[in-house]
Amino acid sequence: MYKYALLVFSLLPLSALAAPELEIAHEQIEPGIAVVFEGAIKDDVAPHALHLKESDTDVHIEARVNWADTNAPKGAPAGGFVPYLHITAKVVNEKTGKLAYVDLLPHVNLVDNFHYARNMALPGARDEKYTITFNIEPPREGELSYHHDWQHQQKTPLFEPVSYTYKHVDFQEIAEATRR
Repeated sequence: MYKYALLVFSLLPLSALAAPELEIAHEQIEPGIAVVFEGAIKDDVAPHALHLKESDTDVHIEARVNWADTNAPKGAPAGGFVPYLHITAKVVNEKTGKLAYVDLLPHVNLVDNFHYARNMALPGARDEKYTITFNIEPPREGELSYHHDWQHQQKTPLFEPVSYTYKHVDFQEIAEATRR
């Protein structure tokens, strides 16, 4: 088993294992959901019909959304992916006011495992500063079913919609980096 794991990791390019990411922010949503917002290096993401081509992309916007190590509801696996969320990002160029919107979709890779992300072209030059707003909504009615114990010990929906805004985000280093 360990030989297999070593073989898999030895086949990956070193850049895939240690690719830099721009950590934009860490947030906590009750009940016990940890969120990390990042700008990552552009990548080839399939299915290609749903994603911007790597060559047309500046950054890969990510939200890693997992059950927290503490304060998570009983039975929630610490670090486990929180599915069925609806996450959008609005990126505004602080110099020109031009903006771009992206819906972050569920992704999986060998580094972050399950996360929400999307390739995107910045609405301006890579060396300009941006304001980014992330909106997170819980699963919509009918997308997630709640057992009796959850209904009576936790709230439904999982949480109220939240919005986070970060100013002066500098994507230049991440936008100019490559994975291969």
